Amino acid sequence: MSLTRRQVSVAGLGAPLALALTGPAEASGRGRTLYIAGDSTAAQKYADAAPETGWGMALPFLLHRHLTVANHAVNGRSSKSFVDEGRLEVILSSIRPGDLLLVQFAHNDEKTADPSRHTEPWTTYQRYLRLYVDGARARGARPVLATAVERRRFDADGRAVPSHGEYPAAMRALAREERVPLLDVQALSLALWQELGAEKTKTYFNWTATEQDNTHFNPPGAIAVARLVARELLRTRVLAPRDVRRLDDRIPESWITWPESVA
Repeated sequence: MSLTRRQVSVAGLGAPLALALTGPAEASGRGRTLYIAGDSTAAQKYADAAPETGWGMALPFLLHRHLTVANHAVNGRSSKSFVDEGRLEVILSSIRPGDLLLVQFAHNDEKTADPSRHTEPWTTYQRYLRLYVDGARARGARPVLATAVERRRFDADGRAVPSHGEYPAAMRALAREERVPLLDVQALSLALWQELGAEKTKTYFNWTATEQDNTHFNPPGAIAVARLVARELLRTRVLAPRDVRRLDDRIPESWITWPESVA
């Protein structure tokens, strides 16, 4: 059954998300739920956006079935606007003891011209992130911070260059201060883009005949970033070996699907 954009949006503002957002990792019984709060790099995409793919769409293929992925990430949101729109409160109304809240923001926090989204790394960004950390802990859930995945940027010498300014450092400092597990996706993705090089990375981002998108992923890119996330969840002992699967296996691109949507 196909879901409309409205139906999936309503799911994202209510109970834990349905199959369109959780993929094949729906729990046996309830199990635990891993909630994602984030932006377009992680979000569910729809048929009108294909082949654009959020890494949250690929993460369920790397987790065992007793873990449900509830992907609440939404295009264009920052740590601030996600809270101001009531989206964090929706998660906190559903999250339960033992669940996980994985938080990745920075891309839109960086937009200085938009006061509805902009935050400053060492002040308002950290203050908003604390709302996620404190909210999860108050409900017996475990917060997890993930530095923002890197854009595809290379200098004239072919070196992958960072694009997120002080935001990753501010998140790392907050994670240390609050003793929150940190997934350093920014550093790992930057290293991966460097390893792949300027040309090969085009096959991981949403480069099409009509678009050259250096921020959002296609299926191979989303799968690669989801693999970084899963490995970090294992490395930081947020998840145990029994919770993850296929870390070294090929994930077929055909497993990625995009629900139909209506305007």
